[in-house]
Amino acid sequence: MAPAAPSAGQLTQSTAQLQDESATRSSILVLTTLPDQAQAEALARELLTARLAACIQIGATVQSLYHWRGQIETASEIPLAIKTRAGLYPRVEETIRRRHPYELPEIVAVPISCGLPAYLDWIAAETMHGSG
Repeated sequence: MAPAAPSAGQLTQSTAQLQDESATRSSILVLTTLPDQAQAEALARELLTARLAACIQIGATVQSLYHWRGQIETASEIPLAIKTRAGLYPRVEETIRRRHPYELPEIVAVPISCGLPAYLDWIAAETMHGSG
């Protein structure tokens, strides 16, 4: 005996689930730091203007400690959390690298595995014209 065909409601639910999962998989959080507030704001505005990010949070100054060329170094830095789509990552990275004064800037992308579906949809909608 063949299994019963799914109802219209089940198909709609499955389609919505796939769309939610697709939006979730495509949303990422890109983390970076810059040495001062002015550079952080300039980068944030460039990314937003180009629609390469939906939202960028600029944090308070943090003290970073790290290994560099055989020494332990410290630096005051401004953290940025950039919400975007995975397809835009290459352009986001290129923009950060072009503007960044460090020889080796922190640029880390973290997939967003869960989130409010409407918020993830908003990230996608606000970055659609960033083409990626």
